[in-house]
Amino acid sequence: MKPGVIQDVHGRPLRNLRVSVTDRCNLRCAYCMPEPDYVWLPRDDVLRFEEIETLVDIFLDLGVDKVRLTGGEPLLRRDLPVLVRALAERGRVRDLALTTNGVLLADHAQALKDAGLHRLTVSLDTLQHDRFRSLARFDELDRVIAGIDAASPLFGGLKIDTVVIRGVNEDELVDLIEFGRARNAEVRFIEYMDVGGATQWSMDRVVSRTQMLDAVARRYGPPAPIIEDSSAPARRYRLDDGTVFGIIASTTAPFCSDCDRSRLTADGMWYLCLYATEGKDLRRALRSGAAPAEVASMIRSVWEQRRDRGAEERLTTGARSPLIPLDRLKRDPHLEMHTRGG
Repeated sequence: MKPGVIQDVHGRPLRNLRVSVTDRCNLRCAYCMPEPDYVWLPRDDVLRFEEIETLVDIFLDLGVDKVRLTGGEPLLRRDLPVLVRALAERGRVRDLALTTNGVLLADHAQALKDAGLHRLTVSLDTLQHDRFRSLARFDELDRVIAGIDAASPLFGGLKIDTVVIRGVNEDELVDLIEFGRARNAEVRFIEYMDVGGATQWSMDRVVSRTQMLDAVARRYGPPAPIIEDSSAPARRYRLDDGTVFGIIASTTAPFCSDCDRSRLTADGMWYLCLYATEGKDLRRALRSGAAPAEVASMIRSVWEQRRDRGAEERLTTGARSPLIPLDRLKRDPHLEMHTRGG
């Protein structure tokens, strides 16, 4: 453990910060934004770039060295490469990444690379146009593929995230692995989670890690687990030809014991767990004139009292239903996945 790193009550360090730069999105994915209308964050509340930089500096002082920019769709945020460059110039940011749905990526990939972005993840849940439209309410598949094709030569180790939902896309695992292989991209399959706006979630729609591995094995033979010392959420596997893919088993095999991640919403609410229903308002502290040392003390105090093991607790729930009822989601936009950044 390097000097300055703080730990919660379970000994988990504060290392990984996800920063949402906007709650807006140009898709309406069924597992994230399934409803027809939403309450958006007031624009005046959205953090300015200099406020994000100030907060990132405070988190760096407390031991964070990994920063991921998210949304909503982060490429909707105007002048995003300006923020990327400012963060990339901070030497203490060892890993600077961005997650995008890829719709606008073809036009932004080179600018992001030039600004110093280290890594890129693109969400892609299907390779079929009708399914894409059904899942996301708009058929932008061609633009997403164009974005991946533009970005993959620029960003080594580009990752593709796929939420696997029974009855929707569980028959495309092999196709997606082949798609990623052709672009030198690593596909990560994600179990469908009952968080935020997943109001259509049910346990019988979850395809488990075991079931995914069985499906992959039927085509390629049993994949070999890759043994790694990492707090990353994906467990990675290698096929006989060397192709690597990952599975994030958040629902059936939670990894709370290793979780070093926290999330900052676009308006400065800080959440310690995807399943958390309350956060800490860091924007209010900043705009009320609190010095960085005061904000740091607040963050330290909150993290050192952190006990969150949300996914593990949900696993023990008997009659498991969606986490947040729809009426409550509409009263508090911070409970939505597109607001807190996934």
